[in-house]
Amino acid sequence: MTDAEMIDSPENGDQLARLRAIMHRLREPGGCPWDAEQTHQSLVSNLIEEAYETVDAIERDDVPHLKEELGDLLLQVVFHSEIAEGAGNFTLDDVARGISDKLVRRHPHVFGNTGVDSTDGVLKQWDEIKRAEKGDSDQPYLHGVGKGLPALIRASKLQKKAAKVGFDWPVEMGVLSKIREELVELQGAMDAQDLAAISEEMGDLLFSVVNLARFRNVDPEILMANSNAKFERRFGEMERLLKEKGISLEAATPHEMEEAWDAVKRAERA
Repeated sequence: MTDAEMIDSPENGDQLARLRAIMHRLREPGGCPWDAEQTHQSLVSNLIEEAYETVDAIERDDVPHLKEELGDLLLQVVFHSEIAEGAGNFTLDDVARGISDKLVRRHPHVFGNTGVDSTDGVLKQWDEIKRAEKGDSDQPYLHGVGKGLPALIRASKLQKKAAKVGFDWPVEMGVLSKIREELVELQGAMDAQDLAAISEEMGDLLFSVVNLARFRNVDPEILMANSNAKFERRFGEMERLLKEKGISLEAATPHEMEEAWDAVKRAERA
């Protein structure tokens, strides 16, 4: 089947092949100027945005939206592969082959003859194989963990990796005590008006809060996204309440804002 026949066959055939053919047509001469102009670098923000929108759909348990967002995310993989193929670097098949080979290689308990039969054992084996593949055996243990990730997510990955070798609090109360300790140290830095120490202690406090999230098996990035959404929702309701009283945000006093904010919180709890 030709690319044109694939594109015109929405109900039949290999839909991944169809998507690949559509992307190829868009970047061909006479295709879409915008698609043809894109580079790996220009698409970075799109890739990040689609990943976060997929996470949002999962968090909201919105199955129809999840299907759509997974499609948008898949498009990014196909788009980058098409760009790479045009430059003679690699193809979508190379990408699929690479991840398939990696999955087989890193699951010898399934595709080989090792005897791992627990989740902890699987994760330990995965790390050992990964370090050997990347030639990291002589590198520091945390070398390369989460490079390029947002700081909150990377903090969690660093902590999880350290915990695998026993560098961890034995109980959750230890993390809570550490948070209290960091608050005291931050207050001390603020009392001393030591700007460098204030920044450092705020970072330590955030790092400790991420550790608590890890103990609770929740993603700190998702926690932050949920808090952002809650703040945005409450702020919008506060603005609405003020407008009902004929008060604009710009004209509202701090006291009026606080009263409206408290009203919003009370309504949520009712």
